[in-house]
Amino acid sequence: MSQATTATVAGRPQPQTTAQPSGGPFVRHAPDGRRAQYVIAAASALWGGFVSQPTVSMPGYCKGYRLQFYASGGTGSSVVAATDAPYSLASLVQMKDAFGTQLLTGPGYEILNLVPLYSGQFGTDLMRTPLNSPQYSAISSAGNFQISSYIPFEFAKAYGVISGANAALLPVLQLNIAASSAIYSTLSTAPTGVQVTLDSDFYWLPSAPTDPPGLGTTCQWIFQQATPTIASSGTTGSSQLVQFPRLGGYLTTLIMELRDSAGARMTGDSPSAGYAGTTAGQGWPQRPKLLVDGVPLVDTLWGTWCEDLAIATGIGAIEANASSAIPVARPSGTFAISRKTSLAQRDFGLLDTGEIFLSTNPGTQIEVAGYPWGYSNSSTTYMTLNAIVGQVVPTGALVQGLPEV
Repeated sequence: MSQATTATVAGRPQPQTTAQPSGGPFVRHAPDGRRAQYVIAAASALWGGFVSQPTVSMPGYCKGYRLQFYASGGTGSSVVAATDAPYSLASLVQMKDAFGTQLLTGPGYEILNLVPLYSGQFGTDLMRTPLNSPQYSAISSAGNFQISSYIPFEFAKAYGVISGANAALLPVLQLNIAASSAIYSTLSTAPTGVQVTLDSDFYWLPSAPTDPPGLGTTCQWIFQQATPTIASSGTTGSSQLVQFPRLGGYLTTLIMELRDSAGARMTGDSPSAGYAGTTAGQGWPQRPKLLVDGVPLVDTLWGTWCEDLAIATGIGAIEANASSAIPVARPSGTFAISRKTSLAQRDFGLLDTGEIFLSTNPGTQIEVAGYPWGYSNSSTTYMTLNAIVGQVVPTGALVQGLPEV
């Protein structure tokens, strides 16, 4: 007799797929993606021109736009960069959603440089600033340069994203390219124009039926001048309160920018140079105060305030045993208060629970006081404090905690 035999059939291999088992947070089912939006040749984006190329759809939820500017064709040999260059190449940046709501609006230096730097929505550590990007190339002696920036929507992981799959409902980015004089104070032959490249970062449509947390919530960045201006006698500023614009959302970051009457950022405001008011160019008070509805929340030395910023973000911290090297420098004339330190003393960028966002309404009054404000200079009759504020406008209640884990 022949003995009956049985055989085992090898199991079929699983198909190549990135799908995850159902359940869990949105980010488990929606991997990161990037796609091209457009490239505008340098000959089209001329100095003083206007860029409003339509964006295109993407199969998911947009978290932000990557921008690159490339100026070429300059033939000078002794170029001198103007104040705020090269990020002053845009005199105005406007980012609107499909319904016309202003998501980011303001001059190029503030929106393209200060917002990525201080918000934590671009990067962390050394890459908090686009100035440390491997794509950054400073203005050459011929006037050519290459810089990048980021237009952020996402303010916590997967929170604040915008639906991008509907081709009829897409955000609108508008750039007013400045005149070449905003980039160069001395120049023989300007570059022929600026090439503008726009890409979009997004989360793919999830493989499971789940939505990003708080879909419809936006983080809006608003640039406005605080009032009134700060009077100066040339040797000292006046003793006064300066009021931020009335807002009405959950504030993530308050950026302050101090400029003189000629529009230049105040210089020489390093805390190591001494108290504010004792060094030419310093405009910050020796002991600034931050007040909310008349209550002083912070009353501290200017140097200690800068120390707080360095602890939270690393901005302005001086690396030990490296001479005066500053890994991420604080642009002179600017300062920021981060409310994204819910988890620790540190601002971890997109990792935050939102527990200590500053809750405001249209009646909330935020003020900065100086008694007195600091030294200006002999040619300045007043100083202006600009406010660049990130405020979250939620759909329904603010989502707090860590919904993405």
